[in-house]
Amino acid sequence: MQPCDDRDATRPKTFIFRLAIFAAVVAIPATGAAQGFESAWPESEFHFMRLQYAAAGGYRYRGRSWDVDYPEAEFHFTQGVTRLTRVDIGEAGFADLLRDDLFDYPWLYAVEVGHWYLDDVYAARLREYLLRGGFLMVDDFHGSAEWQVFLESIKRVFPDRPIVDIADEDEVLHVLYDVDQRIQIPGIGAAMSGRTWERDGVTPYWRGIHDDDGRLMVAINFNMDLGDAWEHADTPQYPEPMTALAYRFAVNYVIYAMTH
Repeated sequence: MQPCDDRDATRPKTFIFRLAIFAAVVAIPATGAAQGFESAWPESEFHFMRLQYAAAGGYRYRGRSWDVDYPEAEFHFTQGVTRLTRVDIGEAGFADLLRDDLFDYPWLYAVEVGHWYLDDVYAARLREYLLRGGFLMVDDFHGSAEWQVFLESIKRVFPDRPIVDIADEDEVLHVLYDVDQRIQIPGIGAAMSGRTWERDGVTPYWRGIHDDDGRLMVAINFNMDLGDAWEHADTPQYPEPMTALAYRFAVNYVIYAMTH
């Protein structure tokens, strides 16, 4: 293309052309992937991505086990992290392990994993995601029976990697907040009944799976329900100290996932 002498005359046309392209791009709906489009690169640096999965034994709660507390947990989580950090948070979404855009997101949240089921294909995909730098937080499962269900699928993901208690000095507990309180964070049903545990899950555990370099890949909140603590952040019946602690854990998990 030859340079144009009258540059001022061409600028409006160039601007209009670029504006038209931009408008066409942003007009693609967020659900475009279902219409044959791959989702665009995330515009924000962090998104709350909830992991979709099949239910073990056909278990269903309100239709699906993986979307318990949705969307209230996402809303309050996003509000809390935005208020407490400078992380640029975009809209929350759902993560399908078989989609290519899975690797655009550094952090996944899986709820009710005492009822999940990952077959070999999905387990291999999650393993690839985690070994390539992804971070998974699992939450809201209680008692020995649900632990066994969780274990069966996570062992397909990492059959040879140990699940260990997260040490007090682990960086994930200190990356921003010093989270020294190992207090059981309950679901609202348990809290309103005057206790903090469900089933036989009396003792809370903070466990994890690390890679070969010691990076935490999977944060396991067992016998706890951080999702309820976020969801009921403005519910008078839910203990405010529990929500505050759940937010501090959330912030640390987010910062850790984005920096490791």
